[in-house]
Amino acid sequence: ILSIKRRLQAFLRRTPQSHCELLISNALKFWLFMSHWILKNCFTCLVCLCFFSGLLNFLLQQPRVLRFFNGSNSTMAQVSSAATMTSAGVRMPKLIYGTAWKKERSADLVYNALVTGFRGIDTACQPKHYREDLVGQGIARAMKDKSIKREDLFIQTKFTSLAGQDPAAIPYDRNAPLAEQVRQSFNRSLENLQTAYVDSLVLHSPMPTVSETMEIYRVFETFHASGSAKQLGISNIYSLDALAAIFKAASVKPAVVQNRFYQQTGYDKDIRRFCKDNNIRYQSFWSLTANPHLLASNALKSVAKRLNITPEQAMYKLLMSLGITPLDGTTNSEHMKEDLAVLSLPELTAQEVEAFSSLTGGMV
Repeated sequence: ILSIKRRLQAFLRRTPQSHCELLISNALKFWLFMSHWILKNCFTCLVCLCFFSGLLNFLLQQPRVLRFFNGSNSTMAQVSSAATMTSAGVRMPKLIYGTAWKKERSADLVYNALVTGFRGIDTACQPKHYREDLVGQGIARAMKDKSIKREDLFIQTKFTSLAGQDPAAIPYDRNAPLAEQVRQSFNRSLENLQTAYVDSLVLHSPMPTVSETMEIYRVFETFHASGSAKQLGISNIYSLDALAAIFKAASVKPAVVQNRFYQQTGYDKDIRRFCKDNNIRYQSFWSLTANPHLLASNALKSVAKRLNITPEQAMYKLLMSLGITPLDGTTNSEHMKEDLAVLSLPELTAQEVEAFSSLTGGMV
């Protein structure tokens, strides 16, 4: 009885009080009240209470029931509120919805992601691979229809240099000085996303030299000083020396690094260790697509079997257990629900995490 009481109290503390959630919460509060009263005043009912308590405790431990209580079938998907605090003091969700290559579907997919429970959105001012304008439309529609507050969202965008742009669709003046290109791109991002600020501004990839990279980053720092970019970061950086040089030169230290997580770079073991040592949050993309061998590994399959979850869910859970924030680019509504349910899963054992980490370069 005490065990189930603790579980229900923890559930009530994290459950948003709205719609059907309010009804469920009130029912559970009534159960807690009655169990307390019976324990004190009515010993003859104790046997019945123990029976139903045992049954409810058993049900609460079943993965499918856990997924229901934590969002896979209702707006209780606010498990996505599970977040980490970055070094910049920004609340960053542990699972972020990625919007690359969504094209004309971007608005609807972002809307669906937010309605399902995602609260982190990653995009870029790069028409070649992102429809940032449609991402903004999806965010605006979800905020209007579902009364989602801007302060509850984590919006991350990127500046992409000329080398990464489609020559036919550059979102700034290609002939302008580099610093001006950065300013024009950022202003376009704010316009596209229909917001006065972004929570995270990331350099899409470093320039050929640290000096050129820092020229961009210095402009980023002015955005941070004005409050229009709450934190700064860098993506697609696979040289530890370059990252260390940027970190040393920066006045506003990068709070995030976003890289492709795959075997060819040794899963960024050294970079992830640097991030850990310097309080930088490591975000991963291509986490599923680039790693079919990890999805098929015994280390991952054993976690999936024990928790009765899909291999993809197990992958996200294992990444989070390593301190990694994955980007999730699914276009399937059911997969969105399943992925968000990962945030409510119990902690993995040290042996499970170590077995997986041995496949990704070892613990950092």
